[in-house]
Amino acid sequence: QVQLVESGGGVVQAGGSLRLSCAASGSINRINAMGWYRQAPGKQRDLVATITRGGTTNYEDSVKGRFTISRDNAKNMVYLQMNSLKPEDTAEYYCNANIRGSPWTAGIDYWGKGTLVTVSS
Repeated sequence: QVQLVESGGGVVQAGGSLRLSCAASGSINRINAMGWYRQAPGKQRDLVATITRGGTTNYEDSVKGRFTISRDNAKNMVYLQMNSLKPEDTAEYYCNANIRGSPWTAGIDYWGKGTLVTVSS
């Protein structure tokens, strides 16, 4: 099976920075798109940023210019550098990846268990 494990969350003051990491492991033939989502208390899970295998990125409007998504295909890792953090960025952050287990199967979406980011004012 496949596992996604996030790390790097924590408590930071407004204006500070954090770097989230997500490691994919298990039966992996190819990782297609990867991304980060977040869910604040009482709200739905929303897209933060995505990155294709080739490196094309997409960001939610409120994080453009502050967050940077990147990946290391050799290490099956995806990262989210978060700068100029705001209290409204407080949420559980989830890693997502579309992973193919073999050359003959379609990709399946997997999710990590999340890492909590708290931004204090």
